[in-house]
Amino acid sequence: MGEARNADTTLRGTPEGERKRREVESKMATLENAITAHMDVNGERFELLVDPDLGLMYKTGKKAELNNVLVVEEIFKNAKKGERHKSDALKKAFGTDDIWKIADIIIKKGDLQLTTDQKRKMLDDKRKQIISILARESIDPRTGAPHTVLRIEQAMEHVKAPIDPFKPAEAQLETILKEMRLLLPMKFERIRIAAKIGPEHAQRIYGSIKEYGIQKEEWTKNGELIIVVEIPAGLQSEFYDRLNRLTAGSAQTTIVK
Repeated sequence: MGEARNADTTLRGTPEGERKRREVESKMATLENAITAHMDVNGERFELLVDPDLGLMYKTGKKAELNNVLVVEEIFKNAKKGERHKSDALKKAFGTDDIWKIADIIIKKGDLQLTTDQKRKMLDDKRKQIISILARESIDPRTGAPHTVLRIEQAMEHVKAPIDPFKPAEAQLETILKEMRLLLPMKFERIRIAAKIGPEHAQRIYGSIKEYGIQKEEWTKNGELIIVVEIPAGLQSEFYDRLNRLTAGSAQTTIVK
């Protein structure tokens, strides 16, 4: 023991000693900032300690490899207490005791304990996605006009609709609309618009108009472009504004029944 302490003392103040000290401090800091990913299988808890940012990136598909995601390469019963699972328990629950295969399952299919900042940002981003979809694709059945973003934001805030940060925005619409329709009538409707664009603009703006999804198109002998698009009713004003801007107001449009 005395020799080990003497050797350790000898390293102090040397470049090698400083490197080791920094490594130890870095590991301690990483462990301190780690978050838990967990999954329950047959009534048993399986936990990992993961890097907050890299763990979230891996779960959401922004990172393909597990390198540097795990802070500790162990599967725990209770990470806080340092209680590890034995190989038999891992094989029984996951069919393997390979830590990397199990970690992939737990992070992707289990629950990830987000930091406060991560949760706030993800909820805010998901809320914006949902509001964007509602503003783009719904209309007020009383007026036939799209709802404003502000009106939708206020309605969501009022009903306090629950939002899942990991679930796709489209998959949450039905639940949120059940709450919101009591306060803000909404109707989802698609309309078909036919447009005739003069030869002086047709070729130039074709790419921009194609973004709306052209159902039919016809080029006349004199170079005119006749199209039919089908869009959410909430995009009607945007489509007209864009078409008028691109053609200096010369395009002819009509609703196709």
